[in-house]
Amino acid sequence: MGIVNVTPDSFSDGGRHETVAAAVDHALALLDQGADVLDIGGESTRPGADPVNGLEEIVRVVPVVEAIRAERPDAVISIDTMKPDVARAAVAAGATIWNDVTALTHRPESAVLAAELGCDVILMHMNGEPRTMQADPRYADVVAEVRDWLAARAEAAMAAGVARERIWLDPGIGFGKTAAHNLALTAHLDQLTALGFPVLYAASRKRTIQVVDTTATDPMDRMGGSIALALEGARRGAAMVRVHDVRETVQALKVQAAVAGA
Repeated sequence: MGIVNVTPDSFSDGGRHETVAAAVDHALALLDQGADVLDIGGESTRPGADPVNGLEEIVRVVPVVEAIRAERPDAVISIDTMKPDVARAAVAAGATIWNDVTALTHRPESAVLAAELGCDVILMHMNGEPRTMQADPRYADVVAEVRDWLAARAEAAMAAGVARERIWLDPGIGFGKTAAHNLALTAHLDQLTALGFPVLYAASRKRTIQVVDTTATDPMDRMGGSIALALEGARRGAAMVRVHDVRETVQALKVQAAVAGA
């Protein structure tokens, strides 16, 4: 899954693909580099980020989805949003996956809408909300708590009418978690895959890499750590990894697979 942020303030590439033309060019390049899915986001969810109103988010993302669909009719497009109205507009424009950092809890109607839309849904764990989630995250057992919460959200989605085969889970690396929490979730990803849903693993350029390597203060200087985490996530059962550096990650995954099959 290649990341396309149509935002001025994302933690790593905010402002780099803010216009429709720049975002579409970037998205097409990611497809050419081997991305299987494009994840289009119009609101930053980095720690401390301010919310964006739904209309502004729609204005940012829908033209991008439409343009990608026109250029590459077979592209698989995900909309990264917590807002039901944005998800509805993006799916109407051609998105087929709803990637929701709130696991369909942002609005009471979210789960029912997901069922109505008939799209795949990625349910992510987040402790708190973006502006405050990194203030002081605490867990008695982060792996068990994230696993059990996501299992409950999957059940709630299915109760609302979302087909089981449409549901993905995401442990939410960096969303209300310390580096130790993130590393524990990565090391025990099998506990999440054991629930029987495909897992999305998303750790690209995140601050956990800087905690391990204190020289990596610039998110753009975390490719090595990002690839290491993507490989580990895949090795431990993730069905998809969400990354900024598509070409390099695809190459690393191909080599990993070749070694495993030797």
